[in-house]
Amino acid sequence: MKSIFSFFRFQKAFVIMGLLVMVSFKALSQETVKLGFIPLTDCAPLVIAKEKGFFAKYGVNVVLSKEASWANVRDKILTGELDGAHCLFGMPFSVYTGVGGKAGQEMRIAMILNNNGQAITLSKEVCGQVGFKEYSKVPGAVKSLQQKQGKVTFAMTFPGGTHDIWLRLWMTSSGLAQKSANIITIPPPQMVQNMRVGNMDAYCVGEPWGAVAAATNVGFTHVSTQDLWNNHPEKALVVNKEFSESKKETLKKVMKAIIEACKFIEDPKNKSYVASTIADSRYVNAKAQLSSLEARMKGSYDLGCELGVQKYKDNYMRFYNNGFVNMPRLAHGIWFMAQYVRVGYLTSMPGDYKAIADKLIMQDLYAEVAKEMSVPMQADDMKPFTIAADPVSFDPNNPSDYLSKCKK
Repeated sequence: MKSIFSFFRFQKAFVIMGLLVMVSFKALSQETVKLGFIPLTDCAPLVIAKEKGFFAKYGVNVVLSKEASWANVRDKILTGELDGAHCLFGMPFSVYTGVGGKAGQEMRIAMILNNNGQAITLSKEVCGQVGFKEYSKVPGAVKSLQQKQGKVTFAMTFPGGTHDIWLRLWMTSSGLAQKSANIITIPPPQMVQNMRVGNMDAYCVGEPWGAVAAATNVGFTHVSTQDLWNNHPEKALVVNKEFSESKKETLKKVMKAIIEACKFIEDPKNKSYVASTIADSRYVNAKAQLSSLEARMKGSYDLGCELGVQKYKDNYMRFYNNGFVNMPRLAHGIWFMAQYVRVGYLTSMPGDYKAIADKLIMQDLYAEVAKEMSVPMQADDMKPFTIAADPVSFDPNNPSDYLSKCKK
C-alpha cells in the first residue's frame, strides 16, 4: 500500500513539474517589451491591449511602466530604458529639431493611438467672463487677470508637444500674442492641483484632467481640441530607434495588439469597461472621477462654470474610426515643424523637412501591419488641408507659403 501511495505522489509531482516546464517555456517564448505611459485617458490602447490579453495573443510580454512626466518618457525612450511609449505625436519632431531636446536625436513614430480629446481649461477666476468657444472674449478676460495679478500664466506639458501647440493655436485664434502669457511646463496629473493653488490661469492637457477641473470647480472647459482641429493626431506609439531597427517583427506584433485594442475601445458597448479599467490606481488613478472620465470618453462634456453639457457625436476621442486614426501621416509631422516656426521656436523650416518626417515616421512599417490586419490605409497624406482654428490652408509640400500667410 505504501508503495502505491509513493507511486501516486511521484506521478503527481511529475505532472506538476511538467506543467511548470510548460509555463516556463511559454514565458521564455514570449518576447518582453517595456512600454511607458502617462496617466491620461488616451493611454487606453496600451492598457487594454495588456488587460484583454492582446499582447499575449501575439506572443509579446509587455511590461507597462507609469511615468511621471513627458520629459521622463523622452529620456527613457532615447536611452532604451523604454522600448517605446504612449507619447505626444509632436515629441519626436520637437526633440529632433532641438525644441524639446538635443537636436538630431531620433525617436520613431510607429502608429497613432488616438485623435481628439484634449481641452483648454480656464480658471474659475474668469467664470462668467468667457464661455464655451467664445474666443473673442478671451483677451478681455486675460486683461482683467493682468490688472489684478500682473502677467498671466498658461501651462502645457512639453515644449513642442501636442498640448503646447494646441495651447498656442488657441492663443492665436483668440487674438493673444505668444508673449502675452508666461507659458510653463507641468506634468498632466499635476495640472488641476496647480490651478487650484493659483499657479496658472489656463492649461491644455488630455483627459481626464479637463473633466476633473470642471467637476471640482477648479476651472472650466473653454474649448476642446477637436473644436480647433477635428480628428487631429494626438498620442502616438513612439519607439526607441534601435528597437525599431533590430526588433522589427516584435514591434509589428505590438502594433497589431494595439490595433485590436483600439478597435475594442471604439465599440460603444465597451466604453464603461475601458473607463473603469484605465481609472484603476495602476493606470490613471481616477476612480473618484470615473463618471466624468467615462462621460467624456462617450462625448458628453460637462463644461463646468454653469455652462452646461456639450455633446459630441462623432468628434470625441477616437481610437480607430475604421483605420483613419492609426495611420501616421508625414504631413502632420511637417505641420508641427511649421508651427515651431510660427510660434518662434525655430527661425525657419528645418533643412529637408520631408526627409525628417520620413525618418521619424515609420509609415512603411505601419502599411505592412495594416495590410496584414486588413486595416484600410488612408489616401490623404501629403495633400493640403485646412483646420477649424486656422483659415490658411496648409500644403505640406510648401510650408513656407503657409507661413508667409498665417497669423503669428
